[in-house]
This record gives sequence, C-alpha cells and structure tokens, in this order.
Amino acid sequence: MALRSLVPIFAIAFFTFTACGELSDFDTRQVQSSLNDSLTTTTESWDVEMILMNNGRARILIEGSHAISYQMPERKETHIRGPVYVQLYDSTGAVETEAWSKRAVYYDAKSEFELFDSVRVNTAADRQLYSDFLLWSERTDRISSPDFVIIVTPSDSISGRGFESGTDLSDYIIDEPRGHFIVD
Repeated sequence: MALRSLVPIFAIAFFTFTACGELSDFDTRQVQSSLNDSLTTTTESWDVEMILMNNGRARILIEGSHAISYQMPERKETHIRGPVYVQLYDSTGAVETEAWSKRAVYYDAKSEFELFDSVRVNTAADRQLYSDFLLWSERTDRISSPDFVIIVTPSDSISGRGFESGTDLSDYIIDEPRGHFIVD
C-alpha cells in the first residue's frame, strides 16, 4: 500500500525534473522578446518644447503638439506630431532660421532632426525653402533633402531634386535643378 501512494509523488517528481531541461527555440524566442520589451522605455508628452544646447547656448528649439520618446539600449528617438515649429540660433543667440512641418523625428545618437510633410523654412536673410522632407544634422550644421525642393531668394527662385545647404540657405547645392531659364 505504501508503494502505491508513492507512485504519484515519483511521477510528479519525474515530470518536474524533465521539464527543467533546455528551452525549445520557440520558448527561447518568447523569453527574449519579453525581455526586449521590458528594456524599452516610452515617454509620451503633450505641448512639447525641446531646447538643444551647444556649449551652454541654445542651438535649436522645437515645439510640437505631441511627442513620444523611445529609449532602447541600441536606439533613442523622439517622434513629434505637429504642427511642428523649429528655431535655429546662430552663435550670437539670434534666430537664424525658422521651420514648420507636420511632424518630426529626433535621433539622439546621430544628433539629427528629420522634418516631414509640408516643410517650410524661412531664414533671417529672407530666403525660403519648401519640401516634403528635410534633414538637419547638428554635427555638420547642414540641412539636406533627397526629395524635390523649391528655394526662393529675394532675387530669384530655383527648384530641383537633391539638396544640401547651410542652415541659413546662403550656400546651397541642388543636384538635379529644374525649371525655365531665360537667356538674353
């Protein structure tokens, strides 16, 4: 009788010890996915105002109606919904350039802003740029776009695809200019 009552205990012990072996590939992926999710931090904000500093001075101000910041071990970025408003300051602290768009993304590791959808740029020198995409690199202090752009200056305008310039639009390159030219 005693042996019969020990059989269920031995069966439970056997299954417990055999179940503690290696995880299947599927189970390993599930555990890793759960761990990765727990390493992602998300912060959500409304009526956002970000100021990026450089050597103790404000370099860029960006405002938006809604932002979500994602922080993962390999990547940190902030997605901003608009309307988005941007001010770039020169070395004296004066507003050099203003920009508007519908949304933006800031990539912390690359120190870059991407502006999307109906991007409009105005400079202190009365120059304007229009595009659907614009990239600003803090490291190079340059703006660029592989997309179609229109640049309007006090004396003329030019359009084309593929663009790079300083933030004040004083020295720009358009890879594929387009438009009508009048030659006298």
